[in-house]
Amino acid sequence: MHSNHLLLEEPIRMASILEPSKPNFFPAMTKIVGTLGPRSRSVEIISGCLNAGMSVARFDFSWGDAEYHQETLDNLRAAIKSTKKLCAVMLDTVGAEMQVVNKSEKAISLQQDGNVILTPDKGQEASSEVLPINFDGLAKAVKKGDTIFVGQYLFTGSETTSVWLEVDKVDGDDVDCKIKNSATLAGALFTLHASQIHIDLPTLTEKDKVNISTWGVANKIDFLSLSYTRHAQDVREAREYLSKLGDLSQTQIFAKIENVEGLTHFDEILQEADGIILSRGNLGIDLPPEKVFLFQKAALYKCNMAGKPAVLTRVVDSMTDNLRPTRAEATDVANAVLDGSDAILLGAETLRGLYPVETISIVGKICAEAEKVFNQDLYFKKTVKYVGEPMTHLESIASSAVRAAIKVKASVIICFTSSGRAARLIAKYRPTMPVLSVVIPRLKTNQLRWSFSGAFEARQSLIVRGLFPMLADPRHPAESTSATNESVLKVALDHGKASGVIKSHDRVVVCQKVGDASVVKIIELED
Repeated sequence: MHSNHLLLEEPIRMASILEPSKPNFFPAMTKIVGTLGPRSRSVEIISGCLNAGMSVARFDFSWGDAEYHQETLDNLRAAIKSTKKLCAVMLDTVGAEMQVVNKSEKAISLQQDGNVILTPDKGQEASSEVLPINFDGLAKAVKKGDTIFVGQYLFTGSETTSVWLEVDKVDGDDVDCKIKNSATLAGALFTLHASQIHIDLPTLTEKDKVNISTWGVANKIDFLSLSYTRHAQDVREAREYLSKLGDLSQTQIFAKIENVEGLTHFDEILQEADGIILSRGNLGIDLPPEKVFLFQKAALYKCNMAGKPAVLTRVVDSMTDNLRPTRAEATDVANAVLDGSDAILLGAETLRGLYPVETISIVGKICAEAEKVFNQDLYFKKTVKYVGEPMTHLESIASSAVRAAIKVKASVIICFTSSGRAARLIAKYRPTMPVLSVVIPRLKTNQLRWSFSGAFEARQSLIVRGLFPMLADPRHPAESTSATNESVLKVALDHGKASGVIKSHDRVVVCQKVGDASVVKIIELED
């Protein structure tokens, strides 16, 4: 693959680096997904997260029951009401995750150079000698010399709470392992990851299906994060399952790439999925450390060119316990933006971290600084070249809107859309200014009652870089030629003014359908 790292815009004055960052209504164009859990469940903390810049809330079903997550979601809804900030909901499945079950929750101490047995016999008590696991087929899948990693949710790379094992011998269904580092495992559940080995577990487990068909349906989830996606077929099966669950046929599926198997089939998975989550924690275990950066750049580039949102995980682990990220982490967040991430996903940092709100705020600030020096010109040319000619009608309108906005230094692009597709295409070209997508609800009927669609489309743009949705009044059609469109444009402009994105004498680029044609126009505001 040719070099695709987007170099910074040249040249950068050193003095400008030292200027303080200005507060902005949109803290950053890059979106932040926060995982809600023990430390981030109260209305107060969630409100803080929303105000700090979180636009998608992730509910991780690897732990906690539906009732627990429902309480958290009810609090999220209250926080959305009080802060008036939009937020989408993501359900993260358990998937093909191997787990060590520690019923007694007593800390387990493992000593370097000792041995420990992994057994599928769940009746056994977890101890320093034996770790019971939830999977019967491990002995068939591994061989002497293979590497296995055990840790709490793989949250930290710090080796005192996670352990590397090497398979010594396979004994019936048991796997006898040599311990490579001393560690203390604390808690009721640890994830077990066998490096570069196919684990014959379903991607959508029965437990996942129950969670989706009950909790997911009741809460009309916007995104399904499909853990351990390894083949395009995994996504097709999940989509087939969702299509039978009423409203969830509109739910977007984000394939979570967690191992080498998923990477090998990346191109086919990307074609089927609505977006990609790069689970760098697990990938960092499956890949040699020196390869991680390369796969990240290659994967983000492919997502960008396909115009599908790419989400990156595990960026500021150390903020789980500290108020400031390490220098490497701060650089990593900025590079994620320069590499083309749409969103940054925070896991442990918000779920059980001490500083959920501060973490979101700092990550947002780093993203905003990186966006200022993002080489949009180079990116635009590369995207146009990739799309090739002849362009489709929509593609040419989207790229023209972005080019016009940059040439006239517009402060915002306003796009009228009903499916959200036009707005996403504009965002694909990574304009330097925010894109306000005005989602016009469509009237649809299921023979029994009429209803408006649009809320899903609006919330689903909350994970796309640079896209900021507002749901229009359904009485305003998106395609009319009459004055109604002017009034909905006025609503959008007022929204932009109120939020401080649009000031008097600014230029605004508007993209809308008039009859069968799409129009891009430039407006100069008087007052």
